[in-house]
Amino acid sequence: MIAPHWYNNAHSIIYITRGESRIQVVDHRGESVLDDQVREGQYIVVPQNYAIVKQAGNEGCEFIAFNSNDNAMINTLSGRTSAVWGLPVDVIANAYQISRDEARRLKFNREETLIFQDS
Repeated sequence: MIAPHWYNNAHSIIYITRGESRIQVVDHRGESVLDDQVREGQYIVVPQNYAIVKQAGNEGCEFIAFNSNDNAMINTLSGRTSAVWGLPVDVIANAYQISRDEARRLKFNREETLIFQDS
């Protein structure tokens, strides 16, 4: 799994070169614009400021990403460098509708945390 992240100064094209991945993309209001399996030979375009999370399928996933800016600045939603780091645990739990324990792990773990929502 690749931690939820976004680019604030670049658009991205992600091309799947092998395998498949479940990909979720949300806009700046947190509304899902994509929640689907993307397979080898397919690509998606992710506009700047849209958050994305990728989870490889059972056979794994390899991809290549092209950004519209040579100095694309990535922002993560989990781990020590994330925007979430500065938020109170209760705010995170309420915003993502997860338990306080899950919110605490999301905030303090440097590992990726699964925050996919079931449709």
